[in-house]
Amino acid sequence: MAVPKRKVSKARRDKRRSSVWKLDAPALSRCSNCGTLTSPHKVCSNCGYYKGTMVIEKEA
Repeated sequence: MAVPKRKVSKARRDKRRSSVWKLDAPALSRCSNCGTLTSPHKVCSNCGYYKGTMVIEKEA
């Protein structure tokens, strides 16, 4: 069984783990109907359209 020869210092351990916790910004795309920013592949919450077709009836 492999055993570490020396103790890994806290600084070296934390440097290795530093990039794991970085969060990415959420992807946003413009609605083709009203132009608001929405999540891609989702129905627009503002107008109810998805890929140019009405999916949800919205009150004016």
